[in-house]
Amino acid sequence: MIDLRLLREDPDLIRASQRLRGESTELVDALLSADEERRAATQRFETVRAEQKSIGKEVAKASGDERAALLARTKDLAVEVKAAEAAASEAEQALRRAHLTVSNVVEGAPPGGEDDFVVLREVGDIPRIDNPKDHLEIGEALRAIDTERGAKVSGSRFYFLTGVGALLQLGMLQLAIQQAVEHGFIPSITPTLVRPESMEGTGYLGAHASEVYRLEADDLYLVGTSEVALAAYHSNEILDLDGPRRYAGWSSCYRREAGSHGKDVRGILRVHQFDKVEMFSFCRPEDAAEEHQRLLAMEEEMLAKVEIPYRVIDVAAGDLGSSAVRKFDCEAWVPSQQRYREVTSTSNTTTFQARRLNVRYRDENGKPQTAATLNGTLATTRWLIPILENHQQPDGSVRVPKALQPFLGGRDVLEPA
Repeated sequence: MIDLRLLREDPDLIRASQRLRGESTELVDALLSADEERRAATQRFETVRAEQKSIGKEVAKASGDERAALLARTKDLAVEVKAAEAAASEAEQALRRAHLTVSNVVEGAPPGGEDDFVVLREVGDIPRIDNPKDHLEIGEALRAIDTERGAKVSGSRFYFLTGVGALLQLGMLQLAIQQAVEHGFIPSITPTLVRPESMEGTGYLGAHASEVYRLEADDLYLVGTSEVALAAYHSNEILDLDGPRRYAGWSSCYRREAGSHGKDVRGILRVHQFDKVEMFSFCRPEDAAEEHQRLLAMEEEMLAKVEIPYRVIDVAAGDLGSSAVRKFDCEAWVPSQQRYREVTSTSNTTTFQARRLNVRYRDENGKPQTAATLNGTLATTRWLIPILENHQQPDGSVRVPKALQPFLGGRDVLEPA
């Protein structure tokens, strides 16, 4: 949630952010109104309750007609207090509903929509491959990817990783964890089922709700990223944040891909289940921008290790998730498509998620303040696509990046089965 103090002091800033995102400014006006109504209702409740307490003390000292009058007023006040308390509670709930609809305030992102990103840099040489095969054809030849049996067992957009395919993924994710630990991140294997308040706290029950799997019988959600569990890990806690607290979460992830009918249906680019190592940081708000660059550098370090060309883009405001104020994507070159495709994202969500989840720290004066949170992908199943395609050889084999060779028994080349 955005800071209500900022809303009261500079509502035009919030409206401008909403316009950059392509979202309604009326939501800001509704939130302002709800905030005013909540404060008025709370003041009314506190006033009548204070009068009730004051008269209660007077009754003990009074006698005769005065006591009778005070007792009558006490009865009337009891009704007023109950009604005022109910009104204050309803106003508080209305405020929260309005608060949840307003996205985080954009900071530094380019204006525009999905196609208006800014390319910050391109890294690595694009390989010259005559008639490149796509990752599925390569994976099937290696007996590494089996989408046919995945569909037989579970339906469309499911798959098996077998043999060297399984080893490649496990090696890549272990390499990511190793790197994270070297940089001071705490490794974590996280729950993949979370409560509604955890999902709502990270902003995934808003515009992205249709992408989330829900188990109605248990009122639990399957996560689309370990960001959700890691963000909620310290909910309702006050942290010691002399420096950023960093986690690297390994989990399976699930997405319904509800809006992608007929899009990227071949192979494992857009699937319902995948594995991922996700970085997550808690820090002081003034350190968030620097921490964002650190997470991006971590992603680029991993991409260099698997030896694939990529570019870094600054995502436009209209393509940001509701929690992010700024997001950088790394897009790997995919030879079969002759284009870059997203393989990592890192987002600065400032205090937006932590305010929802009540994650705080103490400032220099010992006063609790809302922490900032950031996240970033360090490796995921989708990376197998550029790894297989960029390292394919004319004879159908695939060269194994040096950093991954220890995880495949020292093999430097994978031969078709």
